[in-house]
Amino acid sequence: MLFFQKVFTLREPCKNTTAAEKGKIILSQIRKVINTHFPGIFTKFNCLTDSRKRREYSMAELITGALFMFIFKETSRNSYNNDRREECFRNNFLKHFGFNLPHGDAFDEVLCKLNPDEIESLKATLVSGLIEQKILRKFRFLGKFYLVAVDATGMATFNKKHCDHCLTKTSKNGLTTWFHYVLEAKIVTSTGLCISLASEFIENTPGIDFEKQDCEQKAFARLALKIKKHFPRLPICILADGLYPNNTVFDICSKNGWSFIITLKDGNLKTFQTEVGLLKETAKQQIVYQASKYTRTTLEYAYLNEIEYSGHYYSWVECKESILYTNDNHFDIQRFVYITNIHLTNKNVLETANSGRLRWKIENEGFNSQKNLGYNLEHKYSRDSFTAMQNYYLILQIAHMINQLVEHKKEVIQIIREHSKQTIVDLWKKLIGFLTMVPFHDPINVPYQPG
Repeated sequence: MLFFQKVFTLREPCKNTTAAEKGKIILSQIRKVINTHFPGIFTKFNCLTDSRKRREYSMAELITGALFMFIFKETSRNSYNNDRREECFRNNFLKHFGFNLPHGDAFDEVLCKLNPDEIESLKATLVSGLIEQKILRKFRFLGKFYLVAVDATGMATFNKKHCDHCLTKTSKNGLTTWFHYVLEAKIVTSTGLCISLASEFIENTPGIDFEKQDCEQKAFARLALKIKKHFPRLPICILADGLYPNNTVFDICSKNGWSFIITLKDGNLKTFQTEVGLLKETAKQQIVYQASKYTRTTLEYAYLNEIEYSGHYYSWVECKESILYTNDNHFDIQRFVYITNIHLTNKNVLETANSGRLRWKIENEGFNSQKNLGYNLEHKYSRDSFTAMQNYYLILQIAHMINQLVEHKKEVIQIIREHSKQTIVDLWKKLIGFLTMVPFHDPINVPYQPG
């Protein structure tokens, strides 16, 4: 069942598009993306476990409130509550989406008790829907594999113990910091999409003495199980940084039938790199030249196959990038080296090396966007509950998924192109202004009525 039966008829944005018109266009695209790519999402919210005794709002209303706190980039529950207090804002939201907006404390109470595995499973269902719709199909590596970048990031830091799950580190000065980390697997594309496939929280187990804390390597094994559970037949190529070239990761990828392209730093796998050094003069090479108005780029690729390491054979690929800036004759030189279980040829070496370089998108389009472009990932949306903290993080991933598809819509791209200094953050401010200041009078038939 489709929840948004009314769709705006959009004109082509022109040079004098007003702030209100921009807000209206953004809102219509949010509705359109949810209606097209995530039909039934609100019904799925109502299927989540509800442990409340008093039920003023439905689960769909509560989770939708938390979701739109992130979709609207409110940056905090307090900011969300301030906008919610505006009658125009509440009425507009109800008319557009068919839901009453709950107070932030109401959905926080629910998220403190809801098992994060339920939100994780819901997120996986939504991503599976995108894959089935084939909107990511054209970005597959070698026409088959979805590129999945893996990396960890910090969620919150405290100057005192937050909970029994906290990780800790002590500085040279004896200052102890408590913090929470999460390991992410995100589908990345050359166009900048960075969609959360699975999340695994790096945490210590309460009540258990440990010699070593939980870490990224241990979390990767759990993350791999989660990916295989939710996406058992998905062809995957893992992209990872210099922490990951080791037998444990290689074996997990082999067991799951995954390809991998992993950054190889100079200190990694010394026996492997020694053999590469002996054979490097025999490496096959390709050179690619690229030119633009201000730069001249030379890409030199070299590769070797059948390099033995711990009883298995892998391939090695190197890319040297030299960029000449023609305005001042300045040279930039970078070197990228990867180990992979893909057999390299002249036909696939460029795509392999270039796909390896897409790993950085999890840091930029992924973590950096979520921390600095309105989602405020490191904000303590719940200061006391680790369960709620996990749920907020997972809902943020769903909101970011929706917003990325909105930002890639031609109507939104056209607005950005109107003005060279127009930013996504500013557009979302205009969206909030539209909801707060412009009453929505058009009739709308929303078939879903919150229970």
